[in-house]
Amino acid sequence: MLPIVLYALGGLFLLGACIAALTGVFVVLLPQLLFGGLLLVVGLAIERWRYKPLLRTGPDPGWKDTGERFVDPGSGELTAVYFDPQRGERHYIVVDK
Repeated sequence: MLPIVLYALGGLFLLGACIAALTGVFVVLLPQLLFGGLLLVVGLAIERWRYKPLLRTGPDPGWKDTGERFVDPGSGELTAVYFDPQRGERHYIVVDK
């Protein structure tokens, strides 16, 4: 819910920057609106791309178990780390206790 609100706020900032640039009203606020809107939208997009959600299904046959286990701070669930040698990616899978 929070990311949706922040995307909307960033979009409103960018819309306000466009209105300020086109009409000349509130031109003083143009840099703050533009920078704030871009920071919110781009930052959230990078966060969504970078931090992948936990998988609930079992690992694919090609994935290798790294032996790493940790408690995910966001969900509080025990998580196993698997490595995909073909793609060079790490996958995080919830482990049944």
